Formats: sequence, structure tokens, C-alpha cells
Amino acid sequence: MRKALAVLALGLSLALAQGKITVWTHFGGPELEWLKAQARTFEKTSGTKVEVVEVPFGDIKQKFILGAPQGQAADLVVSIPHDWLGEMAQAGVLEPMGKYVTPSYLGDIQPVAVEAFTFGGRLLGLPAFAESVALIYNKKYVKEPPKTWEEFLDLARRHTTGSTFGFLYNIGDPYFNFGFFRAYGAENVFAKDAKGNLDPSRLLLGGEVGEKALQFIKDLRFKYNLVPEGVDYGVADGAFKDGALAMIINGPWALGDYKKAKIDFGIAPFPTPPGAKNPWGPFLGVQGVVVNAYSKNKTAAVNFAKTLVSGKNLVSFNQAGGRIPVSKSAAKTLEKDPVVAGFSKVFALGTPMPNIPEMGKVWGPWGNAISLAIQRPDSNVKKIVEDMVAEIRKAIGR
Repeated sequence: MRKALAVLALGLSLALAQGKITVWTHFGGPELEWLKAQARTFEKTSGTKVEVVEVPFGDIKQKFILGAPQGQAADLVVSIPHDWLGEMAQAGVLEPMGKYVTPSYLGDIQPVAVEAFTFGGRLLGLPAFAESVALIYNKKYVKEPPKTWEEFLDLARRHTTGSTFGFLYNIGDPYFNFGFFRAYGAENVFAKDAKGNLDPSRLLLGGEVGEKALQFIKDLRFKYNLVPEGVDYGVADGAFKDGALAMIINGPWALGDYKKAKIDFGIAPFPTPPGAKNPWGPFLGVQGVVVNAYSKNKTAAVNFAKTLVSGKNLVSFNQAGGRIPVSKSAAKTLEKDPVVAGFSKVFALGTPMPNIPEMGKVWGPWGNAISLAIQRPDSNVKKIVEDMVAEIRKAIGR
């Protein structure tokens, strides 16, 4: 009898160990192959089968929110952007991860990335990689990146000729412009409450901060004559790929094309704008792994998630697709990679894009304000900022 019970216990433990977890991912190409290789390794070491399912990026959030409570969603997702956290957390579908991680793990992650994956005071995912904009410069024109506004302006003007441009960027897009608002005093879009959570009733884009930032953006067109009318992302990006642009604000997603165009480029922070109180610092977008709060094999899902975001595996993930890890140890291993080294310095200056749902009501009025400011030399920046703030507050009901 005792022997029979032992055999039964062994069978049950093997069945549990050999359970199955499902992973949803939007990865493709070499990154998908990397994930499948990680899954095979985890299967061998844990006995747990891992099914990797490709789901279009745009479908993941709603499919997960609706499916998780019904038992119709994956055990974990690789990966989601941190600004989805608010909506997913409010739906109750994310497993809090704080109890599963060690102080040494958290110490290896850039603090700004931990902040990005924290909502309501809880860590709701494991940060893996990040992206932001930076000043990308063509070394044909710019040997060393400018460290001051005066150096930047001199370089930009010198290379603004009949056949080349000194500086262009997607001037009408708030995402590309946040660094200027931060430099003139906006810690983020919203202030934090006493518990460290973003408070949508306390908007930081208005007043003197907003006026100074918007005036500077306007001056890039009408005072400094650097970014002419009609310049958008496609125009600026195309000019840099064509080798006709010295400096651009852009992100790591553009670098593959720049390499194909054989542009010898460097990456640096944008210099502090004139009269600004803080260094320029962009929005940081962090992606990470989240676990389904309704998973029936939570332990295995968490263990696989932790495996994926180890410093060693984030190095191999970078080598597969070029993503920039938020692990300090991974960045140290990759320190000779100019892209990782350049963007890691910029990440340290950045702030996470707000991860609360109210942020969705900000983009439209903010973009309209920038467009109005750069439309005419005599635009009333103060009035534009006041109207923007009123419109945002009305939209979020605060």
C-alpha cells in the first residue's frame, strides 16, 4: 500500500512538473526564434511544456483583458509596453510580481524601468527592454555630440545650407517634444500623490513650464530657422537616411534603416535648452513580461518570466534583435555596442510615459497645442497653453 501511494505521489508530481504554459507574443523573425529557443530550454530544465503563440501586437491587450477571467488567455505575455499597465491592472488580470523577485534582481534593473512597471504601488511585470528618443547625429558632419545649447545651435546653423539640414525632427508630435517640457520643469505629465502614484487631477504641462517649452519649440522654427514648415517624421527621417541631415531626434526603431543607408551615426542626449532649469530627458517606453492573474500554472509561468529577463538572456535577446536591455548587468556586458551605450545614458535622464488610462486623453489636445504654436510667428503661446490645459482637464473630468 505504501509503495502504491509513493508511485501515485510520484506520478502526480511529474504531472504537475510536466504541466503546460502558454505564451502570447508579438515577436517575429530572430526575436521569435530567440523566444522559442528559451522555451525549449525551459522545457528541458523544468519539465513544463511551453507553447508559444503569435498574436498581433494590436490585439493582445483587449484579448488578454477579456479572455483572462474566462480562462481563455495565455499564462504570460512577452511583451507588453508599460503604458498598458493601468488599464490591465484595473481589469484585475495582472499578477503582482513583487513577491516573486529578489532585491538583487531589482537592483540590476534601471530604477526608471522599475517605476514604469509599477502601478498602484505594486510591481505588475518584469521589465526587459526600453526605447526612447535621443539626439542621433551623422558623424560626417558632427564629430563629437554637442554638450551645450550654444554648441548645438552653432552646428545646426552651420549645416543648414542649400543642400543640407543641420537639425530636423518630428516637431508636431508631443512624444518627440516631451524632453523640452521636462527641461523647463515638468517632472512628468501628471504629478504624483503621497503614495507615489500619478494623480490625473494634477497636470504639469501648463503654466510657465508649458509656455516656456512651447515657446522653445516655436523658436526652433521661427527664431532659429532650423525646422521649416512641412517637416514631419517622414521628412526628417528621410533626410537623415539620405545623408543630408546632421542631427535628428529619433529612436532605436530607426537605426536599422540608418545602418542600411550606411550612415555613420552617434547617439547622445539633446543638450539642455536655453534658460531651462533641468537637463533634457525624454519619455521612456519600457516593455516587459506580465503573468496572468488567473493562470492555473502560475509558478511555472513566473519562473519562465524570470528566466527570460535574466541579465544573461537579455544579452542574447539584444543580439537577436537589437533591443536595448534595462538590466544593468546586460548593458555592462554590451557596453562596447554604441547603440546600447548611447541609449543607456539617455534612459537614465528619462521618465516613464504615464501608465494610467487618463494619458490617452492628453495626446490630442497636446498635439493640437504644438501645431497651433508652430503655425505662425505671432501665435499666442500663453493662450494656446491655457486652452490646452482646459481641454485636457475637461476630457479627463478633473
